Amino acid sequence: MNFPLFVARRYLFSRKSTHAINVISAISVIGVAVATMALVIVLSVFNGFHDLVASLFTNFDPQLEVVPTKGKTAASNDPILTQIRQLPQVDVATESVEDQALAVYHDKQAMVTVKGVEDNFAELSHINEILYGDGEFSLHAANLQYGTPGLQLAYNLGLSAAWEGNLYIFAPKREGQLDMANPTQGFVVDSLITSGVVFNVKQAKYDRDYILTSISFARNLFDLQGRLTSLELRLKPGSDLDAVKAEMQSIAGDKFRVMDRFEQQEDTFRIMSIEKLMAYIFLTFILVVACFNIVGSLSMLIIDKKDDVVTLRNLGASDHQIVRVFLFEGRMISAMGAVIGVALGLLLCWLQQEFGFVSLGESEGTFIINAYPVSVHYTDVLLVFLTVIAVGWLSVWYPVRYLSKRLLD
Repeated sequence: MNFPLFVARRYLFSRKSTHAINVISAISVIGVAVATMALVIVLSVFNGFHDLVASLFTNFDPQLEVVPTKGKTAASNDPILTQIRQLPQVDVATESVEDQALAVYHDKQAMVTVKGVEDNFAELSHINEILYGDGEFSLHAANLQYGTPGLQLAYNLGLSAAWEGNLYIFAPKREGQLDMANPTQGFVVDSLITSGVVFNVKQAKYDRDYILTSISFARNLFDLQGRLTSLELRLKPGSDLDAVKAEMQSIAGDKFRVMDRFEQQEDTFRIMSIEKLMAYIFLTFILVVACFNIVGSLSMLIIDKKDDVVTLRNLGASDHQIVRVFLFEGRMISAMGAVIGVALGLLLCWLQQEFGFVSLGESEGTFIINAYPVSVHYTDVLLVFLTVIAVGWLSVWYPVRYLSKRLLD
């Protein structure tokens, strides 16, 4: 039997001569539990928003994207790209040409990102799931070139889903000098007609700036015949994404970079990770403050058990064993708070997932989701539990050592 642990357990659950010690001990457990619960809930909410944003990008971004490491474009018939296309795990591969241009419709204009894609783009992405309008997604028909703008871009330009007339696209010429006497000669001008639909990714980066069209239109506009800015890929169901990505990167070498969806939106997810880290650090400081209650409870307990210490020493207990009694007392308080806090945090996360008690707006449809998203990652739960245990144990070590030393001298 572990003698210090046995005595500490008796002290924790027994009545003290001073009732305030029991109250402070209970408050200590509650304080640690509340801080632990807050950590679990806040990190799970951050995970929920992370997963939500990732699901939105899934509708537009490819599973894997291969881009040149030097320059903006590469030859579409590059042997490396051909080898990547022919991998057995690749289900759909489409070339893409993407660059900025000026869009003009009647008296309105906006800087846009023109993304030219091949006819199999709908097979690569989930674009058909985010279209609005009475038409259908189409890139071209005979010599007609269709454009599908983002919802916010269409609004900014005064376009409906099925606008009338032409949307003119201006792109600067890649060669020659700009003639200030006739500046329009420095631009390549082409036009698009409506496909009858607009897309809504629900991310401003795409909805405000992007317009989809055929790759032939983009190549003519930007003078990039036989070139591409990226090769977009979708893998066959059941493929190991990480393994395939590593194989592609080994083929690509230093000439190309293979990116998954998280790397394609690296800035967005980095910001979210930093916010999550800052929330974790801030709540850990609150946990440290909560642990001061444990210090106060142990200080009063040590003073209250002064006579018991003398008795234990007379019965043969060593000073080391007596110190461990109070260390175990503080550790049990922090452990109880951690277990209760994690349990309550998981319970509240489950209730939010099932019933959505905490809503994002006063009425449904105000936001893209009605309630705060929650996603419990058990690695985060383990991190929270270990953090609480570590902070709790460290917070009791010095005061117990200091007070016990004064008591035992």
